[in-house]
Amino acid sequence: MSNEFSCSIKRIRFDENYQPAGSTRLTTNFANLARGEQREENLRKTLNMINNRFNTLAHWDNPTADRYSVEVDIVSVDMDIEGNGNSFPIIEMLQTTIVDHKDNTRIDGMIGNSFSSYVRDYDFSVVLLEHYNNNPTSNSPAQFGDLHGKLFQYLLNSETYQANFNKTPVICLSVSTSKTYHRTTNQHPVLGVEYRQDEYSLTDEYFHKMGLTVRYFMPAGSVAPFAFYFAGDLVSDYTDLELISAISTMEAFQKIYRPEIYNANSTAAQVYQPSLKYQDYSLTQVVYDREERSKMAVTQGKFTEEQFIKPYQAILEQWAATYDVEKQAVKKCVA
Repeated sequence: MSNEFSCSIKRIRFDENYQPAGSTRLTTNFANLARGEQREENLRKTLNMINNRFNTLAHWDNPTADRYSVEVDIVSVDMDIEGNGNSFPIIEMLQTTIVDHKDNTRIDGMIGNSFSSYVRDYDFSVVLLEHYNNNPTSNSPAQFGDLHGKLFQYLLNSETYQANFNKTPVICLSVSTSKTYHRTTNQHPVLGVEYRQDEYSLTDEYFHKMGLTVRYFMPAGSVAPFAFYFAGDLVSDYTDLELISAISTMEAFQKIYRPEIYNANSTAAQVYQPSLKYQDYSLTQVVYDREERSKMAVTQGKFTEEQFIKPYQAILEQWAATYDVEKQAVKKCVA
C-alpha cells in the first residue's frame, strides 16, 4: 500500500454573499451564520465586527481606526485516500488577508483561526459518546484522536500545504469550561495577558496529538482569555498584524457563539473558570442557532463514520500504524 494520500485545496471567500459549500460542516460557525432570512445581514455584521476589532488592536499610525480591513477565505482540504479521485473533506480552516488602505497594500494574515473537521466530529460525537455511555467514570478511550492527529500532521507536511502557505496554522478557540485559569504577570503587546492552567483539557490533549502546543492569552479589550494552538513559537514566528488578524476574526465568532464567556459584561478575574451558565452578558445583533449546532455534530460524526472511517478503515489503520510523526516533523516555515 502506498503511504501517500493526495491532498487538494479549495478556497471560498467569506463575505456577505457567502454560500456554504456542500462539503462544509453545517456546525461550523461561519456556515451557521450564512443560512436563513438574515444571512446577508449576519455576514455583514460579522465582518464589521472583525474589521472594527482589528483597527482597535492595530491602533498605531491609525488615528481614525479605519486604516485596515480583513478579508477572510475558507480553506477546504480534500484528501483522496486510494488515489482514485474519490476525496473526503478532511479539514477546513480560515485564512485572512489584511488590506492596508493607507499604503494600498495587501498583507498575509493568519492561516488557521477556526478549525473544522468531520473526523473530530466522529471522535467527539460518536467514539467518545459511546465510550462514556459504556464507561461513565473512565477517561477518554485509548488512542483517542491518534488518527486525526496524524492526518493533520500529514497535511502540514504535504507538498500541497507547503506550496500554498508559508507558515504553520494558529488555531484560536474558546477556553474550556471544565478548567480553571490563572492570570500571570506575563503580558504581550498584542496577545495581552497570559493565563495558565495546571491540567490540559480534553481538547488541549486532542490538539497536542495534532502536534500543536497551547497558550492562553486575553488581549487588551477582551473579557476572557482565548486558547491559541500552534506549532513552533507563537510569539516569535508571527507578526503583530498576523496575530491581530487571528484575534479579531475569532473574537467576533466567539462573541456570537459563546456570549456568556466572550461578550460578558465583566472581565475575567485573576482566577477564572469560564461558564456557559453566566447570566451577565450582552447579545450581539447576529443570529446564531447554537441548539442546531449541537444536534448536527452527532449527525455529522455518523456521516463521517459511514463515508470515511468504515470504507477506509483497513487502509487508515495500516497507515497510522506505520506513519512516524517524528520522522515527518513539520517544517518550521517562517517568512
